[in-house]
Amino acid sequence: MGTALLRDAEEAGFADLGASIPGLIVEARYAGRENFMGRPVAGYHANKAFLAKPAAEALQAVQAALAREGLGLKVFDAYRPQRAVDDFMAWCADAGDTVRKADYYPDVDKGQLVAKGYIAEKSGHSRGSTVDLTLVKDGVELDMGSGFDFFGPVSHYAAEGLTDAQKANRKLLRDVMARHGFEPYAPEWWHFTLRHEPYPDTYSDFPVR
Repeated sequence: MGTALLRDAEEAGFADLGASIPGLIVEARYAGRENFMGRPVAGYHANKAFLAKPAAEALQAVQAALAREGLGLKVFDAYRPQRAVDDFMAWCADAGDTVRKADYYPDVDKGQLVAKGYIAEKSGHSRGSTVDLTLVKDGVELDMGSGFDFFGPVSHYAAEGLTDAQKANRKLLRDVMARHGFEPYAPEWWHFTLRHEPYPDTYSDFPVR
């Protein structure tokens, strides 16, 4: 296991999701300010999302299946440079920076985000086969009961207190992703990893641009 010294997505064998999947929406949250840190994250320089080609091909099949039902996908994050993960960890160590606490972790002390598993020093995203996403209809996100990257129990797939519609939307997303080879991550309804990822031991660090 190590960090791959690659220059860009092409060298890594990764696909640009927005350019290669018709109808898919990319809203790269870490390239802007609408995220739990409230600022662009290290390594994100453009509103783009990349995945290893087998994962991108599987996601294209998901998008095509949803399109037949009048639905689609919005991607919040996919490949994540290791430098971004390092930036997360540095932010965690800065107790005074809580600018987006009310929006993303109102009930969790910032100092507990790592211990509780919300943020980790190594991320599967850096291997290029993990994606964070949601469902959209006519470009509008379906109600999932919590927002992307909300750190709290309500983001667990089987959280208590969800409406029937929210449960149904989460199940629809999970089911269609599973049918096309993606494994869910129960604590985060939006998080999926290709079951047979091509680079299971390689963590990449080229920038998203």
